[in-house]
Amino acid sequence: QVQLVESGGGLVEAGGSLRLSCAASGRTFSNYVMGWFRQAPGKERASVASISLRGVNTYYADSVKGRFTVSRDNSRNTVYLQMNSLKPEDTAVYYCAAVPVYRSFSIDYVTSWGQGTQVTVSS
Repeated sequence: QVQLVESGGGLVEAGGSLRLSCAASGRTFSNYVMGWFRQAPGKERASVASISLRGVNTYYADSVKGRFTVSRDNSRNTVYLQMNSLKPEDTAVYYCAAVPVYRSFSIDYVTSWGQGTQVTVSS
């Protein structure tokens, strides 16, 4: 498994931007599909975005399409989530996640989680 450490959360006004980072250590980072989930109070953890091994393919939840961008730098063992035009409904704890290459990006197949970072968007 890889160990994941997130950074970059915080408080921002609606319309603002934040960039989350997730640094990985341990097993070979490039063997994992990487992505982000989020969990708002009282709601289930849900997938936000994911990125393939070399960054060619990306997936976004409909609620963030056009506003969020996921990227990865395999030389730095790091995955990013650039969040623009933030809305109050984006408020949640954001979790970095790693899924082995042979699995689809689903909460059921996550083998490593970050500790979570709080993102709060004020109206």
